[in-house]
Amino acid sequence: MNATGRASIEAFLADLAHQRMASPLTVTAYRRDLDALIDLAGDEDPKTLPPHVLRRGMMQLHGRGLGARSIARALAAWRSYYRWLARHGEIARNPADGLRAPKQPRTLPKALSADQTQALLDAPAEEALDVRDKAMAELFYSSGLRLAELASLNTGGGLSIEEGEVIVTGKRGKIRTVPLGRKAIEALLAWLPQRDALAAVDEPALFVSQRGGRLSVRSIQVRLDHWAKKQGLGVHVHPHMLRHSFASHVLQSSGDLRAVQEMLGHANIGTTQIYTHLDFQHLAKVYDAAHPRARKK
Repeated sequence: MNATGRASIEAFLADLAHQRMASPLTVTAYRRDLDALIDLAGDEDPKTLPPHVLRRGMMQLHGRGLGARSIARALAAWRSYYRWLARHGEIARNPADGLRAPKQPRTLPKALSADQTQALLDAPAEEALDVRDKAMAELFYSSGLRLAELASLNTGGGLSIEEGEVIVTGKRGKIRTVPLGRKAIEALLAWLPQRDALAAVDEPALFVSQRGGRLSVRSIQVRLDHWAKKQGLGVHVHPHMLRHSFASHVLQSSGDLRAVQEMLGHANIGTTQIYTHLDFQHLAKVYDAAHPRARKK
């Protein structure tokens, strides 16, 4: 392992976290991909690697069974690191600039149907942790929050039940305000007394564990899936699925792509446009079921 290379990567990650306000999940992903770069460099300094070595590294990742998406993410992390080095005058050019990641198959995000969502959210919650889990599920679906955004919510500041809105800090430190649905407000009002009984002194987190501390992102994932299994949903439910469900259902009802983009916090509307494909799938099913010339005899 090259100590100089490791030090420069740690400096880059620190800059990513503190100057560019990247989320802890993003920093962890970058660290994992840059660890692969360090492994590729061996005893050499990663700063000195030429393009053909980086290309060989991508081929090695493919040989380990990584998919196109994972390789593209690793290349993006390498490119960002070298861009940072160039900006600080440590290298003359970015050796990753001319490299292309393998093409990714275009896959549509999985979303729950309206009936599945209703089954997930309408179930009663009696125990304190169930009340909490239902409130988290309602909030994911009501406001389309990312996992890291929900995990970082506090009882004060961004959450305003009276105004029916929540202010979150998304990717790259972008702040947005999203509405709270009536059902989400009801679930939060049921959770807050339970939360106050569980939370440790001076703990600001909205969602806390049984021990009173902030609930980790991994715990949120596990508890959400546990809640879904408890309702007999029959599918693996994760936070991003509820975000996808929020987006596709709002788009099906309103057709307002710009509004969905704003609520999701997408910088580029092209990212949001994938939900038009989901919407088309919904319309196609309606057409097949209703059109006289489409119905099967």
